[in-house]
Amino acid sequence: LHKRRATGGRKKHWRKKKKYEMGRQPASTKLSSNVAVRKVRVRGGNYKFRALRLDAGNFSWGTEAVTRKARILDVNYNASNNE
Repeated sequence: LHKRRATGGRKKHWRKKKKYEMGRQPASTKLSSNVAVRKVRVRGGNYKFRALRLDAGNFSWGTEAVTRKARILDVNYNASNNE
């Protein structure tokens, strides 16, 4: 745990890790015409779709209230988004 006691000592963990607190590996979606989308079972028996390779998507432009299916041409590199 990151918090400490008033004396400066470390605190003990107060429970085990729970299934609903679980994190997963990032999808690291690649740009490819060979589309690969995997189903991931999540809490409540529902499914999320994890895109591993894509070349198109449904994109929303909030301020203009417009949503269109568009092809992805390029991806910008963002240094603060490293894995």
